[in-house]
Amino acid sequence: MAAKVIIVDYDAGNLRSVQRACAHVGIEAAISADPGDLRKADKVIFPGVGSAASAVDTLSERGLDEAIREFYRAGKPLLGICLGAQIVMEFTEEDKRDCLGLIEGVCERFDFADRTLKVPHIGWNQVEIVQPHPLLAGVRTGDEFYFVHSYYVVPTRKQNIYGVTEYGAKFCSVVGQENLFATQFHVEKSGRAGLAILEQFKCWDG
Repeated sequence: MAAKVIIVDYDAGNLRSVQRACAHVGIEAAISADPGDLRKADKVIFPGVGSAASAVDTLSERGLDEAIREFYRAGKPLLGICLGAQIVMEFTEEDKRDCLGLIEGVCERFDFADRTLKVPHIGWNQVEIVQPHPLLAGVRTGDEFYFVHSYYVVPTRKQNIYGVTEYGAKFCSVVGQENLFATQFHVEKSGRAGLAILEQFKCWDG
């Protein structure tokens, strides 16, 4: 029987593009805003774009925040994408908001003395893999992924950093802990390399 995969709907981005990318690698994923669906799922994808403050509020209003925490504590595979990667941290500088607290650390805003470096960071950029992970089995250091973000995760523990990217300075672009894996870039917009991560997610048991 195929795993039940749920894409979390909290009004934060184009979930259909994530669903189409999943279908491309043979993952049949449903989009849902129902906390009950998350609790019954085998795997969850937590994507997102836009405002962290708005996202945190919507998650709380729908009861999805606690459903995601319960899902993570159950040890089942959880994939965060872009805003989803930021919200799994403890705190974000964006509107000074508490987040889900699944991984120790914060989200900080890019702040450059060099004004030629634009914020948000938009476009293709390379990822350097700093430690192996099952979801990175089809990815090599130097592969390029698509980014759109003004904030980035700063994990407390280096052991949670799986990939870094250079933009003014090196920042964490891939973070993980136990059954949680999250990317600052958009896997669904990153062509072959992004699909390679979803391909591994299909068979990852967390």
